[in-house]
Amino acid sequence: MKKIKYQIFLTGILLCSFIGFSQDDQGGSNIQNLTPSKLIGKGQWDIKWFNNLYTQTKAANGNRDVTKNLPRETFFTSTIDIFTGVGENKRVNVGLLLEFRSNTTNDRGIFDFLSFDGEEGTARSGFTSFAPAIKFVPFKNVNNFSVQSAFFIPLVDNETETGVFLDQKGYTWQNRFFYDHTFPGKKWQLFSEINSELNFGKEGESFANNSLRLTPGVFLSYFPSSDFTILGLVQHSQLLDLGNNFTQNFTAVGGGVKFQLSQPLNLELLYTNFVRGNDTGLGQTFNIGLRAVL
Repeated sequence: MKKIKYQIFLTGILLCSFIGFSQDDQGGSNIQNLTPSKLIGKGQWDIKWFNNLYTQTKAANGNRDVTKNLPRETFFTSTIDIFTGVGENKRVNVGLLLEFRSNTTNDRGIFDFLSFDGEEGTARSGFTSFAPAIKFVPFKNVNNFSVQSAFFIPLVDNETETGVFLDQKGYTWQNRFFYDHTFPGKKWQLFSEINSELNFGKEGESFANNSLRLTPGVFLSYFPSSDFTILGLVQHSQLLDLGNNFTQNFTAVGGGVKFQLSQPLNLELLYTNFVRGNDTGLGQTFNIGLRAVL
């Protein structure tokens, strides 16, 4: 059960990685210039609504042996991230992250999460956490490297009820390190991230307490035009045991597209597949995000 719980918790992290929080004064569209590595200016607002649907019917054990045709489990995560710029030099942003989940188990249909029916033994839903956050550029002369730090506070009373897991009942200190590079001609862009998550809280309250998750990832984007991009990603996640006697790792690959719908608004569609792992589910994700910079 632990491996499934960790997989649920991590899918949201994986899929939110490529959405940016910034605005650049150079030419080109927002989807070219708004990378996670750069910050917005004073008085600007960056609002993101991102939806992640993870579903699985197979899993890998600690020996990497894969079990197929398991009862379907589906976990939906919807997040709203709100950031605003402070100061005059685009080096500090502050924000708030909100998270809603709807999960179904026991071989219910892939879209049954939309029923929000809370059927005993098969479904749970609700707002599960919020996090104050700060984003900053640590080096004045390196504006394509930034750090985002957030402290997640749980809102769930119980992680699991009637056999259905919703979200962890523990605190998480998340630090994400962003770096991007745009190649000459602005047709290709490389983005990299290292995400770290320290999970802690009272002993026995959460499956994830006393663990550290490190997740590096690389994303490559190609721009056929300034208003459209195609991207691919590779990401690995490694759980380090800090006292909970559990380790885990997985690797995911995927791709997607982004569209500039209007000057302030863009749309992202993304798919990922968990191709290998130890003590983890091996599912896939379908994602859609909307983002406005005002």
